[in-house]
This record gives sequence, structure tokens and C-alpha cells, in this order.
Amino acid sequence: MKVLVIGGGAREHALCRSLSLDPDVSALYCAPGNAGIAEVAELRPVDALDGEAVARLATELGAGLVVVGPEAPLVAGVADAVRAVGIPVFGPSAEAARLEGSKAFAKDVMAGAGVPTARSYVCATPAEVDEALDAFGAPYVVKDDGLAAGKGVVVTEDRAVARAHALACDRVVIEEFLDGPEVSLFAITDGVTVLPLQPAQDFKRALDGDEGPNTGGMGAYSPLPWADPKLVDEVMASVLQPTVDELRRRGTPFSGLLYAGLAITSRGVRVIEFNARFGDPETQVVLARLKSPLASVLLNAARGTLDAEPPLSWRADAAVTVVIASHNYPETPRTGDPIEGLAEVAAEDAPTAYVLHAGTRREGDAVVSAGGRVLSVTATGSDLAQARERAYKAVARIRLAGSQHRTDIAAKAAEGR
Repeated sequence: MKVLVIGGGAREHALCRSLSLDPDVSALYCAPGNAGIAEVAELRPVDALDGEAVARLATELGAGLVVVGPEAPLVAGVADAVRAVGIPVFGPSAEAARLEGSKAFAKDVMAGAGVPTARSYVCATPAEVDEALDAFGAPYVVKDDGLAAGKGVVVTEDRAVARAHALACDRVVIEEFLDGPEVSLFAITDGVTVLPLQPAQDFKRALDGDEGPNTGGMGAYSPLPWADPKLVDEVMASVLQPTVDELRRRGTPFSGLLYAGLAITSRGVRVIEFNARFGDPETQVVLARLKSPLASVLLNAARGTLDAEPPLSWRADAAVTVVIASHNYPETPRTGDPIEGLAEVAAEDAPTAYVLHAGTRREGDAVVSAGGRVLSVTATGSDLAQARERAYKAVARIRLAGSQHRTDIAAKAAEGR
């Protein structure tokens, strides 16, 4: 089958890499893609937010499956436009994607489904903001109601900072702080059947020790040796299946990738947020461990026949991803800097370590930075310690002026802490 992937980040590079290794995929396209994706897929220009343009491109290519990577096209209804021309698409409708596009909507769905989450207030006026901040106290958790590319959440002890963020948004969700470690769990669903993937943990803060501002994610690892072996089954029963059932009951069935951001609190599992697509950088480590061919799973979800899919098969290996970000990320990242060392990683570290491109573009013979998060260096190993060692060995080969990366990705987990 011919597959078209929409997007141009490291998540899409990870998806394209897995699809390129699938014997059922006869042709692979990515629009608009990036410099690294071009090595495994044929790139096509497209406005990823223009549903009609994406549907037209898919038709021209004879695509048998379209995979929509980022959240913004999903919320904009790109999946709906592709479905309207009769092509199977992996990704929820615009209405169902509100689960990520509106945190207030997600809270309403969770209430209807009986899903455990933080107590919260939806605030639209300064008076409502002040009342909510006073009700919960520090640490303050303030979330922009809409899409914010993973950077719309402020967690702070400083009431003035929390209030300023709230007032800068049209509408916010202010909620109680959830203690305990965070876990990301993805599930593929066709709106009825739910197929969970392996859990991962990502690192949102820019600096070592979970310091600095929130980012889209600076690294991730899987599996989680410290997690309860029953965690996936518990989340399936208390979060994922009830949410899918509730959306179907409302007449807005969710088909695609349901991402649950979870806190493992002293009172049990609580949902922090839902996303309507593969997370970045967790996708990089989860797909590195997936042994089952990816295309048939995504196609069965798109067709509503996921119950025909056999159980997923996983490698025993651990995986670690370290994000290399550009100078001054996440504020005003610098772009246009040459990236060197990519060929060295390919020659010296493959196949146990490889580079997935996020914000890159090609200028002549050179690859240059073109975004805040530039590369995701991903490695596998017999355990987290070996995967981590291989990832950082590859990171050391990359040369990008002014770049930054965290040095503590998976460090505690690898040491058994």
C-alpha cells in the first residue's frame, strides 16, 4: 500500500522510519517532511492545515492510507477532508480532536466517563482566575484552554506568574497540582476497540534536574522499570476504554491515537491531559521498541477493523531519546545554523543509535537548523543504561552552534531510582 504521512517533525520521522521498514508499504510519502525524512520517504509540498489540499495530494498519489501526525491539522479538520474523498485516514475528526484542542472539553468528557483527573476550574475572567488560584493554592497549575504546542502549561509556586499566564490566555483551566511521577501511555483505537502501546516517560523542562521553562519535550525513555506491571491494564480499564466509549456515546467517535498524560499520585492514577496524536518525543522511543509492522495497525484503526489486529509484539530492548535543541529554545530559537556529524552517527552508531530530524532543512549540500527542537537522537540497548550510553555517545558526535540538550535523560531510571 502507498502511505502518505502529514507533518515534518521528529514524530513524523519516527513514523516514516517504522513505515519504511514495513514490507506492506510499497511507497511512502511525507508532506511537507524535513531533511531527514527525505532519506526514507518521498517529500511533497503541502499546507498541512489545508484539508482540501491534503485530500487532493492523497488522491493524486493514490494513497491507501493517510497518517496525520501533528495536532493542529487534526483540530483543523484535515482528517475529515481526507475521509470525505474515501481514503482511510489515521487521525480523529475535528470534533473528536477537541479532546486535545480544548482542555475544558476534555474535562467534560472525563467527567462523563468517570475518568480520574485533577479537580479544576474553567476561567474566563480575572475574578474567576483569582478565585481558582486562591482555592487551590501553590503549586499553581494553569493551562491554556487551546493548542499551545506543548508550551501552554505553567506550573509555578509564584502566584503572580500563574496569574499573568492565565490573563494572557482567552480561557484557561486552573487545577489542583498532582504529585508523583508522570507517564505517557498511547493507545490506537478505531472508536470501539482500544489497543494500548508501551508506556514512556518524557522530560518537559528545558534544563537538567527538571529546571527551566516548559518545552515540547527534551527527551524520553521506555520501558519504565519502576512502574507497576499492572499499570497498562489499569489505565485501559479506568481511562482509555471509558474515554473512547464516552466519545462514541456522544456521537463523536474517536479514531486514531489517544494519548493519555498521567500522574501516578499517592491517591492513584490521574489524567493530566489527553492528546489526539502521537506524542513527541515519546513516539521516538515507543516505535523503537515496536516489533509488529506498523502499517496494518494504523490501517485497521482507520477502517474500523482494529478487532482483527493480532496482539502487538514488542522488543525486549530499552530505548532512550535525547533532544538536541537550538540556541535560546524555547523562547526565540535561532535557526539557520549548519548541523555536522550526522554522517558520523550513521557510520559509527547505526543501527543501535540513529538521528530523527525535527526542525531541519537542506540548503545545498548542508543540513541546517530550522526550528526549536532540531534533532532527536534515539538509541536502543539491552537495558536503559546501555541505551542511554549509546544515545549520548551519538549526541556527542553532533555539532550545532549554540545547541543545548539535557544530560540526565533516563539517568535515575537507569540507576534504579
